[in-house]
Amino acid sequence: MCDVTVIGAGPYGMSVAAHLRAVKGLDVRVLGEPMSFWESKMPVGMLLRSPWAGSHLSDPEGVLTLDAYRKAISGQFGAPIPLNHFVGYGHWFQRQVVPDVDKRQVSRVESDSARFQLTLVDGEKINARRVVVAAGIGQFAWRPEPLRNLPPELASHTSEHTDLSRFRGKQVAVVGAGQSALESAALLHEAGARAEVFARGPLVHWLWQRPLLHKWPIEPLLYAPPDVGPALISQIVARPNWYRRMPRQWQDKWGTRSIRAAGAGWLKPRVDPVPIVTGRSIVSAAPSGGRLSLKLDDGSERSVDHALLGTGYQVNISQYPFLDPKLLAAIRQIGGYPQLDDGFESSVTGLHFLGAPAAWSFGPLMRFVAGAEFASRAVARRIVRNN
Repeated sequence: MCDVTVIGAGPYGMSVAAHLRAVKGLDVRVLGEPMSFWESKMPVGMLLRSPWAGSHLSDPEGVLTLDAYRKAISGQFGAPIPLNHFVGYGHWFQRQVVPDVDKRQVSRVESDSARFQLTLVDGEKINARRVVVAAGIGQFAWRPEPLRNLPPELASHTSEHTDLSRFRGKQVAVVGAGQSALESAALLHEAGARAEVFARGPLVHWLWQRPLLHKWPIEPLLYAPPDVGPALISQIVARPNWYRRMPRQWQDKWGTRSIRAAGAGWLKPRVDPVPIVTGRSIVSAAPSGGRLSLKLDDGSERSVDHALLGTGYQVNISQYPFLDPKLLAAIRQIGGYPQLDDGFESSVTGLHFLGAPAAWSFGPLMRFVAGAEFASRAVARRIVRNN
């Protein structure tokens, strides 16, 4: 029986593994394909919205940074960080800290009072004293009505594509007003598609750095380096232990403000050629002669080749297919999020959750790579204390 099994080999899974493997005598196993979400569910040509300082994975010594990777490969890239370089960084980090990662997928996690039993896709069973779920957000892709149950050739989520050039010459309705929708619209336009963006809100928000607020010595007072959240709130968001102690109504309000749909300022010139319809919702969608007929809430209609949903993700851990129903029922949840203590441990002793599922307990930083540093150290402290 191993001490800890980590499910997932993305930024959170590899970061927590790096911290746990630094603990002498602790047997840690990591399961999953490294950086699989970033490689298989994001489009070629994408640039990360997160700043350089908010995109480092975490190791105990703080030496396996993006800067170290760029130096190691003699790279010339900077911010915004190209997707291919971030994926390369993730693989480089993995080779340093978990070279023996087991790429097999987990099909089932069950527990009794003393251990967890994990069943892999090939039938092998593994016993562990603790399990850290760092399985990402791939299972949480949100498809709103009335676009939820359409044929995949007519409607799909942005996470289902790595190459948007397949839509060259096609008319595509892009639904959403966040970074994913807006960057997909830009990539579609650049690939030769005829894209049109549909947003429910009255306008599209862009994240611009205000010259007066983003200069020393004012900037470090108002904004923490991960740059998640508006002025001053950013400082609280960057300190999850502070954030979780705030009144719940403050947390909910600040969380919404910190992750509202918006595009990076550097993206706007690339989106400018794309028509954007704001203040309108799609009320019906139906196949029609090999195309998709859309009706908006003002009565207008569109006939398109495809609807691309940049509608984000809604956390609901019941969507993780490997969690046994009995185990799932024992996890205290709020709206699909597990309730976690200060060691990221759920109501099931020994079962931890990292990444976006930890956002209800620790705030919006957990939705970003930047949260891996805090989360990894907190989990390691808990396990060392109780081991």
